[in-house]
Amino acid sequence: MVSQNVVVPETGVITVSNSSVFTPSAQKPPTAPGYISISKKKLLKNLEINGAQSQRLNSWVDSMRASSPTHLKSLSSLSSDEEFNSWIKRHPSALDMFERIIEASRGKQIVMFLDYDGTLSPIVDDPDRAFMSSKMRRTVRKLAKNFPTSIVTGRCIDKVYSFVKLAELYYAGSHGMDIKGPTKGFSRYNKDKPSVLYQPAGDFLPMIDEVFKQLVEKTKSTPGAKVENNKFCLSVHFRCVDEKKWSELALKVRSVVKNYPTLKLSQGRKVFEIRPMVKWDKGKALEFLLESLGFENCNEVFPIYIGDDRTDEDAFKLLRERGQGFGILVSKFPKDTNASYSLQDPPEAS
Repeated sequence: MVSQNVVVPETGVITVSNSSVFTPSAQKPPTAPGYISISKKKLLKNLEINGAQSQRLNSWVDSMRASSPTHLKSLSSLSSDEEFNSWIKRHPSALDMFERIIEASRGKQIVMFLDYDGTLSPIVDDPDRAFMSSKMRRTVRKLAKNFPTSIVTGRCIDKVYSFVKLAELYYAGSHGMDIKGPTKGFSRYNKDKPSVLYQPAGDFLPMIDEVFKQLVEKTKSTPGAKVENNKFCLSVHFRCVDEKKWSELALKVRSVVKNYPTLKLSQGRKVFEIRPMVKWDKGKALEFLLESLGFENCNEVFPIYIGDDRTDEDAFKLLRERGQGFGILVSKFPKDTNASYSLQDPPEAS
C-alpha cells in the first residue's frame, strides 16, 4: 500500500497526496488524480477519534496481557516481598483465618456461593475440558448437605451442570442471568418452594444467537480463538491465541459488538465477555438467591462467596455493602479486590 502524506494549507482545506514531501500551499490545489479534498475540520475530528480508539485498544491489550498467567509469573519475580506481604495482610489466607471465620458465623445460617472456572476447576487451555476433580465434587456435595450452596458462573447452566453433576445445588449461569433451584427432592432448602427460575435478559436470546454466529465467522481466522455461547451471554476465549494476535482479535470482537448498543463488552481472565446491558450481575444474583431462600433483610445469615475473576467483584462488593459474610478471592498474585480473604488455587478452595 502506498503511504500518503497530509498537507494542511491555511485555507482550511487539506490534500492527501502520494508525495513523500510536505509542500504547504497558500491556495487550494486543483483536483487531480492522487489528490483527495478533505475539510480540515473533518480530518482533525477523524484524527481525534482514531487516537481515542488507539488509546482504548492499547488499554484493552494491556489488560489482556495482565490476565496472562505467563505475564503474571514474570511480574511476580520482579515484585518485592514487601508488596506481596502488604497485600496478604489486607487479604489474609482464609485457611489461616479459619477459626476466626467460624467464630464470626456462629449462630448464623451460612449460605455458600461458588464460582466455577478457577475456583472449583483449574483454568485450562480448552474451556470445554475444565473438569472439576472427584475430590472437589465430593467436597461440594458435603457442603450442600449442610448449607444452601450455589454455583455462580459466566457459563450457561447446562454446560456447568455437565461439569458439576450435582442436582442439589442452585445454579446461576450466564453471570446470574439464568437462575434455577435444586432438582425437586434433592435439597431440604427448597422442599416447600417451587424451583427458582429467573431470566432477566430473556428478550435478548435472538440477539445473542445472532452475535454468536457473527463472532464465530469473524474470529475463525484467528488461530486459538474460541467463541462460547452461554445462552444469555457470550465468551470469546483467547487463552490459546498468540499474544501477537491479541490486538487483531480485540478489534474483530469490537467491530461486531459496536453494532449492538444494548450489549456491553468487558474482559475477564483470558476472555472477552459480551452481555446484555441490563442492571444484573453476580452480585444481583447473590442478592436474588438470598431473598429466594427467605433471607431478605435477615441479620442471621452469613453468605460466603468464593471466586477468582473480575466478574466476581460485584458479589464481593455487595457483601461488603451488606456488612454480612465475606468474599474470598482465589489468586496467587496480588490484585485489587473487594474480597476479605484469599486462597491460592482450587485445591486450597477445596
